[in-house]
Amino acid sequence: QVQLVESGGGLVQAGGSLPLSCAASGRTSSLYAMGWFRQAPGKEREFVAAIRWSGRYTYYADSVKGRFTISKDNAKNTVYLQVNSAKPEDTAVYYCAADDRRLSTGIHEYDYWGQGTQVTVSS
Repeated sequence: QVQLVESGGGLVQAGGSLPLSCAASGRTSSLYAMGWFRQAPGKEREFVAAIRWSGRYTYYADSVKGRFTISKDNAKNTVYLQVNSAKPEDTAVYYCAADDRRLSTGIHEYDYWGQGTQVTVSS
């Protein structure tokens, strides 16, 4: 089993920045990729970004490309999502997820999920 704990959410003004973190523990040696998803009120959960466990490959949703950066600290088993140039439409609960098999944008591909952290962008 793998446990994921997100932190770093909060309130940010439009145009501002906010760092999110996801600490992984447990059987992390089995992991292939980590991803960030988000869910706004009344909407389905959507893919934001993903990174290979090795940290070599990253992938972003078009809506955040150029504004968000996903990265990983291998020594700390922690994945980060740097939110820059925040927009009100970025307001959502952000979830960290882990996958044993592939780097994917599909929600159902991911085996482990964190509890989520709220990000609110004020206009």
